[in-house]
Amino acid sequence: MNDKVVVITGASGGIGAALAVQLGSKGYSLVLGARRERQLNDVAAQSATRTQTVICDVRQREDIERLRDSAFAEFGRVDVWVNNAGQGIGKKVLELTAEDFDEMMSVNLKSALFGMQAIIPHFQERGIGHLINISSFLGRVPLVTFRSAYSASKAALNVLTANLRMDLRAEYPSINISLVMPGVVTSDFSQNALGGTPKTAFRPGIMKPQTPEEAAAAIVELIENPRPEIYTNPALNEIARQYCLDKQAFEDRLFQGSGS
Repeated sequence: MNDKVVVITGASGGIGAALAVQLGSKGYSLVLGARRERQLNDVAAQSATRTQTVICDVRQREDIERLRDSAFAEFGRVDVWVNNAGQGIGKKVLELTAEDFDEMMSVNLKSALFGMQAIIPHFQERGIGHLINISSFLGRVPLVTFRSAYSASKAALNVLTANLRMDLRAEYPSINISLVMPGVVTSDFSQNALGGTPKTAFRPGIMKPQTPEEAAAAIVELIENPRPEIYTNPALNEIARQYCLDKQAFEDRLFQGSGS
């Protein structure tokens, strides 16, 4: 029986739900947060472990703090905190409104900031802990332009995560800060994206889609063997490397392959 306590935001569907079920099967104690009560309770029922659910809106700092405090009240501590909640948008850069942009930053970036600021002091007091921020491959490589503001929020999350890790490294070597970058995942993410998702959303062949369960399995392995960052799909390492080596050549190939 694993005695670690894991908090997961955005746990009512997709990767968060799959992660909860897989960790539950391994005996982790879980505190699951999300806005959708029925779905969240369904995930808790599938987790087959000690699970607490908290209805919360990650855009609100007080809700994140209530999620943390509920974990403390139930289990006395938190060992792993997973900032997983997020939402997409289906608009290119010139189509974005100020409201669109603010919503993406609030859901995908500020929520993670609130989570980091809520839990890291607890980890510092204990001298140990593991924070995991779920980002996206689109925060590193511009494969899908209609996810513009979503990708921008995830790119910012990548930078915040790296800076936090460096801030803590010298004084708190046993606090792990990890970034997770999934690629295309066959969840309800596209259906729930603001503005919808174009039917010709993604060119097949650039990367193989993963199921939420496959992406979650990579996160489980990260919890058991912490590292600074991972791509849930190993094939993404090479795509990112090619992009970083020569952005012009990469973008030229992508443009030509789109049929434009």
